[in-house]
Amino acid sequence: MTSTIKKSLQDIFSPMVLKFILKIGIGSIVLWVTLLTYFWSSFSTFVTSYLTWIPFEWLQNSVAYVAAPFVGYTLIIISIAILTSLFSERLLINLAKKHYPQVKAISSPSLGGSISSTLSSSLVFAVLYLILFPTFFIPVIGQGIMLYVWSILLKAPTVHDVGGLFISDKKVLKSKRKKSNLIAMTASLFNYIPVLNIFAPIFAQIMFLHHILGKK
Repeated sequence: MTSTIKKSLQDIFSPMVLKFILKIGIGSIVLWVTLLTYFWSSFSTFVTSYLTWIPFEWLQNSVAYVAAPFVGYTLIIISIAILTSLFSERLLINLAKKHYPQVKAISSPSLGGSISSTLSSSLVFAVLYLILFPTFFIPVIGQGIMLYVWSILLKAPTVHDVGGLFISDKKVLKSKRKKSNLIAMTASLFNYIPVLNIFAPIFAQIMFLHHILGKK
């Protein structure tokens, strides 16, 4: 795992990966900043209305102050994850050629499968996010829960998009995906730092790429 992280960190700062990240990341940030700036009043009111479960008014007001920006930030994370899943194939193939020239891409993961995997992960994420949102503000424990919920966005799409490119045997892919939880959670750590969150989805994919090809 240490070797996988080291190789992935080296790749994440390569010109071709940075170019991809900047396109996806900046595009998502500009989109949501524009939309939320225009609809901020309605959006903030909607988010705040969900916080009526908090027993003390002063505490409710304190949480409400950060809740809307936090949800807006999460929308950016979701967009980056979806766009990365849909458009990262060529980048992954080029990285595989660079590190593992003897390995060839066996197929292109179906667009329908990629969309289905991404949407289902986003749906599970959204449901858990709404249910567990109050727990995110619990010191330490809340951050662990939030990290796990964020990782759900990355796990299934990463396995589908990267694994589908290089592994045809379902049994082999099943064995390789055992570390996908840890990989997704490690990549999700980027989400704790604004701006660096644009690295999370592609970092998960690059880590999984090295995980499945590094020992071949």
